[in-house]
Amino acid sequence: MEGESGLWALFQRAPVDWTEPLVIGLLVFHVLCFVITIISFKFYKFQIVHFLIMVALVSSAEYINEYAALNLNKYSKQQYFDSSGMFISLAFSAPLLCNTIIIVVHWVYKTLCVMTELKTLQKKRKSAREKKKEN
Repeated sequence: MEGESGLWALFQRAPVDWTEPLVIGLLVFHVLCFVITIISFKFYKFQIVHFLIMVALVSSAEYINEYAALNLNKYSKQQYFDSSGMFISLAFSAPLLCNTIIIVVHWVYKTLCVMTELKTLQKKRKSAREKKKEN
């Protein structure tokens, strides 16, 4: 369709070979990272390590882009890794940052829950002390 718009149309027009092992591997990597992010909600220390690894990967995206551009022939037919870093930013860093945002939101939510429990406990103790004084 000529006038088709939306995300799917954008993906179809993008100059990306979706059958290329690099692209498939990147998609699998991000699905795996998301699954690990969800599983890590039950394991706090593991979640911290997972978070730090993702932040380190995003921080080193520029170096990864340079390395990938120099060794392009080993794993890709197309030049995805240009000097502007658009591909690495959108296809690598953005999904990792989304995972880190999910983890930070989870941490904020857990902190708010703990603070609410603490405030409730404080009110109960204060009420118990006041009842003790009355008797």
